Amino acid sequence: MSVRFLPAGDLAVLVEFDEEISVEVNTRVRALEFLIQQKGLAGVVETVPAFRSLLVYYDPRAVGYDALCAAITELLPQAGTAVLPPSRLVELPCCYDDAELGFDLAAAARRLGFSTGELVRLHSQAEYLVYFIGFTPGLPYMTGMPERLTIPRLETPRTKTPAGSVGIGGTQCCVYSVESPGGFWVLGRTPLRLYDPEALEPILLRPGDRVGFRAIDRREYDAIAARVDARSYVPVIT
Repeated sequence: MSVRFLPAGDLAVLVEFDEEISVEVNTRVRALEFLIQQKGLAGVVETVPAFRSLLVYYDPRAVGYDALCAAITELLPQAGTAVLPPSRLVELPCCYDDAELGFDLAAAARRLGFSTGELVRLHSQAEYLVYFIGFTPGLPYMTGMPERLTIPRLETPRTKTPAGSVGIGGTQCCVYSVESPGGFWVLGRTPLRLYDPEALEPILLRPGDRVGFRAIDRREYDAIAARVDARSYVPVIT
């Protein structure tokens, strides 16, 4: 697997792995980030993982570019599944309501040639892997969607997508963490907050998490939403 270092201004280095997007490549990205944090590399102030790269911000007063690249290079042979802690499994309750909450569910089912029930079954029975968090605070980029659910993104992205919306587009599934523009087909909504700036841990999901969707009806959605608002709901994480 090829690795290259690219300067990103005078405060960061981009470590790129290969040209493909895959679980194997992303695992190496996450493992390298874990090792950098675990070893406490001198001068490193922040790390930002993506599909196949890791952006490493550093303080040039504490470490030089060449010295940092050399230190990261020493960690590369260890950057694999073995060094990572066990992944978490996070349950996201999701109401696949084809009226208000999953407003694209029926149209997506027609486009894919499924009934709405079959689409919900296929989507909710899969297990997803969080590649990384980005675009908006707390939004997970996830893989693991069944190939049969591959669907082109919306031709005209909507200007507002409600927070908690669970959508699919291309080969990916995502959950909108805040209200934002977007081009994914919205199948439902989770009452959980993926981003809560007032919480002790503002971001619910982490890179490397496994995610499962549990189908719920509107009554349970409203009940969980009320508990989330009251800060009495504890997400199911194993």
